[in-house]
Amino acid sequence: MDTDLALILGLVLAVFSVPSLVSAFSDNRPPLAPLAVLGAGAALMIYAMLAHPEGYRLADVPDVFFSVIARFIP
Repeated sequence: MDTDLALILGLVLAVFSVPSLVSAFSDNRPPLAPLAVLGAGAALMIYAMLAHPEGYRLADVPDVFFSVIARFIP
């Protein structure tokens, strides 16, 4: 898997798990699925940061995001 794609997928999974976590805590339910999704997102981000030769800076994330999106738009 490309490290740019892994970083973006990890970020998207982590962001989408936050509302589920809040909902689970407010409904007094165990947040098992949101924590699993958050863990998968964190694992993808860690993989991307370790496997990328130069690493990623915070300023690189928007460029990486749009380059990954541009790959899927014909």
